[in-house]
Amino acid sequence: MTRSELIAGLAEDNPHLTVAEVERIVAALFDEMTAALARGERVELRGFGAFTVKRRQARAGRNPRTGETVDVAQKTVPFFKAGKELRERINKPGTAPAPKKKSAE
Repeated sequence: MTRSELIAGLAEDNPHLTVAEVERIVAALFDEMTAALARGERVELRGFGAFTVKRRQARAGRNPRTGETVDVAQKTVPFFKAGKELRERINKPGTAPAPKKKSAE
C-alpha cells in the first residue's frame, strides 16, 4: 500500500472528511512519528508495533564491484518490531499470501 492508497482508503471510509483533510492528517501523523524518532524516542502503536532507532557502529565495508575496502561511517537506522496482535492477524489460517509460481526454465 502506498501513501496515496492509504489516503484514498481513509477518505472513502470517512466521507465527512475531504481528501485534502485526510492528506493533512496523514502528513501530520507521519511528521510527528518522524520527529519523535529523530529525537531518539520510541513510537508505539498498540496492536500494531513499535518503531525505534538503532545505532550501527562504523565498520570497514567492501565495494562489491571492485572489491576495494571502504570505511562505512556510524549511522542511525529506524527499526520496526511488529506487535503481538499484528503477528497473530497476519498468521491466521487463510491469510497467508499465495506462493509464487516458479517460472519454467
